[in-house]
Amino acid sequence: MKTDRINSAIEAILFANGSSVEPGRIAAALEISEEKAKEHLDRLMDEYQQSGRGITIIKLKNSYQMVSVKEFAPAIRTVMDLRRNTPLSQAALEVLAVIAYNQPVTKAFVEQIRGVDCSGVIGSLTAKDLIEEKGRLELPGRPLIYGTTENFLRCFNISSLEELPPLPEDEEAPDGETEENT
Repeated sequence: MKTDRINSAIEAILFANGSSVEPGRIAAALEISEEKAKEHLDRLMDEYQQSGRGITIIKLKNSYQMVSVKEFAPAIRTVMDLRRNTPLSQAALEVLAVIAYNQPVTKAFVEQIRGVDCSGVIGSLTAKDLIEEKGRLELPGRPLIYGTTENFLRCFNISSLEELPPLPEDEEAPDGETEENT
C-alpha cells in the first residue's frame, strides 16, 4: 500500500473509531509493521499540528486519537448544545492528585492522606471518567484499587503520567535544615 493510502486509511480508522487506537491494531488492520504504523501516526500528528486544521491527532499513553482543537471548543459546544462541565472542586482535585501520583490506590489510602471520607468524591470522579476501578487488592475485604483513565490524560492535555509536574520537595532534613541549605 502506498504511503498516502496508508495515511488516508489511518485517518479513516481514527475518525471512525472516536476513541484512542493502539498502533498494533492499526498495523494489523493495514497489514504493516507496528513500527511503520507508528512512523505514519507521528508524521500525521506533525502534519495536523503544522497545518492549522480544526482537528488534530494526539498520543495518549500507547495509543492515538483524533480530536478537535481546543480553540474551537466554544463553537463546538454551541453547535452541539453542550453545557460546560462544572469545574472540579478543591476536594476532587486533591483526590485526583493523590490517585494520579500514587496509583493504583485504595479509597482507604486516599482517605488516610486527606483525613476525610472520600466516597462521594471518588464516585463523582468515576462518573466523570477521570478515574476507574483497576481491580482489587489481595487483602482481607478485597478493597478496590483506583487509577486514572485515558480521559484524565485527555482532560489535562498530557500523553502519559510521566508528564505530570514533579511534586514539591519541601521536607526538612534531620538536623532542621531544608534540602536547599545542605
